[in-house]
Amino acid sequence: MKRTFQFVLQFDPSEIDGLAERYGYKQDSEAFAAGKDIAGGNYSRENLNDIVRWKSARRIALLCDNTDEDIARTLQFATAPSTSEGSAVEVLDNLRGVGVPVASAILTAINPLRYTVIDFRALESLGVAKWPKGSIAYYVAYLSACRDLARQYNKPLRTLDRALWQWSKERGRQTKCLRTRRAL
Repeated sequence: MKRTFQFVLQFDPSEIDGLAERYGYKQDSEAFAAGKDIAGGNYSRENLNDIVRWKSARRIALLCDNTDEDIARTLQFATAPSTSEGSAVEVLDNLRGVGVPVASAILTAINPLRYTVIDFRALESLGVAKWPKGSIAYYVAYLSACRDLARQYNKPLRTLDRALWQWSKERGRQTKCLRTRRAL
């Protein structure tokens, strides 16, 4: 039996471009440069560190438990054109310190036309409060839903990803401000 998951955009699609433009994460360029290097065959620990630092800096220390050879072999397999999305996430998830959300960030930095990042912000923007963080099948369903939304609204996958993240961030700020005002 195939499990289905629901992902419903929580804001008006006309806001996608504006939200994506307000997304201002400073480490993007470093992470995507490292991803481009990996896509070009440079499977170094340094490139992986740049991407992991962008997604979750606290996980960098855990990467030290992986050998340079394991990292290179894993990145080479994950980026092979014949590797399925699920297999790419799975092999990255096997590295110490990665996990599915970080694996999605690694793959996004390497190939933003094919992958997108899964995290609580993006999922909140799609109406999801709780999710199985270690589930590769869930990520693949999420990726498919994001691709469908990007196609439906004629947006690049990365533009949708930035908009999802930004909407949640701005919503969080608004919620925090309301709580602060009520406390006064």
